[in-house]
Amino acid sequence: RRRGAPLPARRRAAELFRWLLAPVAPAEFLGRHWERAPLLVRRGDPGYYAGLFSTADFDAALRGGEVHFGTHLDVTSYAEGVRETHNPSGRALPAVVWDFYQNGCSLRLLCPQAFSPTVWHFLSILQEQFGSMAGANTYLTPPGTQGFAPHYDDIEAFVLQLEGKKHWRVYRPRTDAEVLPQFSSANLTQAELGEPMLETVLEPGDLLYFPRGFIHQGDCLPDAHSLHITVSSYQRNSWGDFLEKLLPAALQMALEEDLEYRRGLPMDYLQYMGVANSDTVDARRTAFVEKVQSLIKKLVDYAPIDAAVDQRAKSFLHDCLPPVLTQSEKAQSVYGFPARWQDGGPCNVDILITKDTEVRLLCHGIVRLCNEEAGVMLYYTTENSRVYHKEEPKFLELDPEYTDSIEFLLSSYPNYISVDNLPCETLEEKVSLATLLFEKGILTTKKPLAQV
Repeated sequence: RRRGAPLPARRRAAELFRWLLAPVAPAEFLGRHWERAPLLVRRGDPGYYAGLFSTADFDAALRGGEVHFGTHLDVTSYAEGVRETHNPSGRALPAVVWDFYQNGCSLRLLCPQAFSPTVWHFLSILQEQFGSMAGANTYLTPPGTQGFAPHYDDIEAFVLQLEGKKHWRVYRPRTDAEVLPQFSSANLTQAELGEPMLETVLEPGDLLYFPRGFIHQGDCLPDAHSLHITVSSYQRNSWGDFLEKLLPAALQMALEEDLEYRRGLPMDYLQYMGVANSDTVDARRTAFVEKVQSLIKKLVDYAPIDAAVDQRAKSFLHDCLPPVLTQSEKAQSVYGFPARWQDGGPCNVDILITKDTEVRLLCHGIVRLCNEEAGVMLYYTTENSRVYHKEEPKFLELDPEYTDSIEFLLSSYPNYISVDNLPCETLEEKVSLATLLFEKGILTTKKPLAQV
């Protein structure tokens, strides 16, 4: 509502990222803090996050009947160095949940985007900025308590204080191996921490960011509860994770195309290689190591870098939340198409796309074209669930001749193009492709195809 007219997806994501960090500029944040150091933003504006999420929204989610212990909600406590989870089984009924809270337990809602359209909208835009899944948990903590033990995470964390206040302590990674870790830590004890590098009390409207690997703990002061939302991203999104995709594919290609990789190992290599022989001076060892180094260096020539990127993108699209549509976008897409039952039968059923219909992608980031062994696949996000990985990856298998048309739609966004301009061989193929993509929610039309 603040932005007024809808913006193209990437610009919209950049604007939201700027709002999230304000008054710190994104360039300053990325240069000085991202993956490097915590950032504390004190705004003195209790209404800054108004409307994002509240205890009333938390209560409404419980009353909706779809929240289940363990799946959507964790009940936790941390006292005298012991972290406990108190989840019963089954539905999280309000009477049970609020009794836990009244008795000093913290409540962690694991996927608020499934219950809050506002959080869904917020995260669906941010994921465009990060090019990586944006997730969230909300934490409601009673006065004078702490819900979790000190620990570090495997995500970049943005803590947004929504209600009340919370005392935070942040500690540097203890070793080089804990800088930007791939996995979260176990619960840590106070004796393992040393002195915090940052200690603060967050109040409504404040922001605290810390990179993965930074140990943190938060506890409530005696005079106020706390509600905050932690927005997360960049889980398993490192160069190393990319190389995990790339190197096996490069090796497979090298084995297929290069005889050197298929030649046999020396018959006697077990006699002079291995840890037991690591201190032995032997020309054969030197030659063996040089051969391995040569093959690894040569492997770069076989690395299908773009194909590996596409596989990473395919995984990202599976992680993504579905796009949130404005009223106009809905009216111009299949989701607002007025097919219905009326006067004893269905009406407004036919999707009448012609050569003159003007179309574009619903959003730029909702599709990815991948060339795979099985064929040309178009992965898309419009049928994803608001619950992480509740659905299997969604894709269409396309005839290879449609590749140019998909690339044309991608390069044309956010402009509309007429169906007749799609680079297919026949008009029938152009209309057929546009109709298929419209039915999957991937395309939107400049004007609604039918009026109610």
